[in-house]
Amino acid sequence: MTAVADVLAVFTPGQLVAVFATLGFAALVKGVTGLGFSTTCLPFLVLAVGLEKAMALVLLPSLASNLIVMRAAGHFRETVVRFRPMLAATVPGLLLGLWVLGKVDTDSLVAVLGAVLVAYCLHGLSGARFTLSAQAERRLQPASGFCTGLVNGMTGSQILPVLPFLLSLNLTPDRFVQAMNVSFTLSSLIMALGLSRLGYLTFESAMVSAAGILVVFAGTRFGTRVRSFLSPETFRKIVLGLLLLLGAGLIAQQVV
Repeated sequence: MTAVADVLAVFTPGQLVAVFATLGFAALVKGVTGLGFSTTCLPFLVLAVGLEKAMALVLLPSLASNLIVMRAAGHFRETVVRFRPMLAATVPGLLLGLWVLGKVDTDSLVAVLGAVLVAYCLHGLSGARFTLSAQAERRLQPASGFCTGLVNGMTGSQILPVLPFLLSLNLTPDRFVQAMNVSFTLSSLIMALGLSRLGYLTFESAMVSAAGILVVFAGTRFGTRVRSFLSPETFRKIVLGLLLLLGAGLIAQQVV
């Protein structure tokens, strides 16, 4: 009861309802379409509890979903070996991003998150595709990893620019999924340590985040069932459109 009281001292009942509803929705989206869990969560959580708490709350559910996907995808060792320059460069990018998070007013970073969401959604809706050569892949891996870590550290979003970079390599679906989730998992582990040192990953946030894992499992399973009745592409476009509006709203909130 003491732990529950501690949580309720930090989060209102209304905020907790919003948090778990958001985690369930993001899990449903991931189950149906494979869209990034944390990217779907963040704009809703930011509106509900603010950027600092949102970044902490999404960590454990996101990590759990990533590990499940990684186990199913296979090719783990091959992926780590091939993308080790990108993964290694993610670490200093994350550390710099976390440093910026601790020094800069988070209101301005909310606008950055909004811009990242808008860019992500426009890329997804455009259907744009391009291909990089093996030589270009090797040269761009460190830049992709560093920039992804930087954006992740500042905003909690793990999707850019690693998503378009990996899409440009024409990987098989399993190898693409594994590469994305290895990057996500590395980022989540470092983010957990960084947010803890900044004081954002508190005991209360960790409790709520851990409880959210159960919601994620249920939402993901339900999403896989929904997939058989609904076109994933149609659902993906609807969700991208919603996230586009939310991203624009986050920018407008800080500009107006």
